[in-house]
Amino acid sequence: MAHITLTKDNFAQEVLRAEKPVLVDFWASWCGPCMALAPTVDEVAEEQAAVTVGKVNVDDEPELARQYRIMSIPTLMLFKNGEPVRREVGGKSKAEILEMIGLDPTKV
Repeated sequence: MAHITLTKDNFAQEVLRAEKPVLVDFWASWCGPCMALAPTVDEVAEEQAAVTVGKVNVDDEPELARQYRIMSIPTLMLFKNGEPVRREVGGKSKAEILEMIGLDPTKV
């Protein structure tokens, strides 16, 4: 499944009320590391049915960036049961992203 474009209008429905874990990529079009990470995030979205992948463009959605205290991009956040359980900043390998998704939130 392709990633979902997240906005302030659909964030609650797609992330906070989601039945399965959601990996959210906070990014911007001018950010080189974000552009380098994008194909990997898209690959995870296509291959991993157990997790929904969404992307927030911080330039288009400054309220969400502020709400989740995004200070650097790219930032990946994993949400489970509507709660952020893990945050990683910077470029990540596919293996690192997969490990992030597989973590038990009680051990984070």
